[in-house]
Amino acid sequence: MIVTILLIAVTCAVSFTAFQNRDMMERLIFWPPAVNRGEYQRLITHGFIHADGQHLLFNMITLFFFGRAIEGFFERYIGAAGFAIFYLVGVVVAIIPSYLQHRNDSRYRSLGASGAVSAVLFAYVLIAPWSTIYVFFFPIPAVVYAGLFTAYGLYAGRIGHDHINHSAHLWGAGYGVLFSLCMEPRLAGVFLGNLMKPFAG
Repeated sequence: MIVTILLIAVTCAVSFTAFQNRDMMERLIFWPPAVNRGEYQRLITHGFIHADGQHLLFNMITLFFFGRAIEGFFERYIGAAGFAIFYLVGVVVAIIPSYLQHRNDSRYRSLGASGAVSAVLFAYVLIAPWSTIYVFFFPIPAVVYAGLFTAYGLYAGRIGHDHINHSAHLWGAGYGVLFSLCMEPRLAGVFLGNLMKPFAG
């Protein structure tokens, strides 16, 4: 659980500082022209800043609950450092499709930990598909939430009117599932077996 807490602490510290420092926000945000100039660190740093307190709170609450739930599982295979790397790589993997799509768009910007948090969330869903997730205080099975999350992300990403990087959410989610299966291939069978036992936990 220590890695999850450290990630939350660092993200909150950087985000709160950036809220008060516009220059810092501009240096850390994902902006394709800057990446084209060789500022590749933005592929990671954008995951530690957020648009506002609500954006930060939502991501960090999600990371807290699901990160601590799966961190111990990951540590058995790749250690605490491995879990941290899984998260950081998730930040990068989730934004790469956006970069390829908008590499020549000087108006495009993206920020937030949502891609990596989606990776953590979907890794959890793979392990415990029928566990309960609370969405705005309403209980819903994790696997149902994952399906709705994916469907909405595909729809909203196509419409593109809400200024949310749904592509990063979806690619982060896919990365979380793929990484988990590569780490422990037996999870595929466990997941399918759990699907046949609805609400078993």
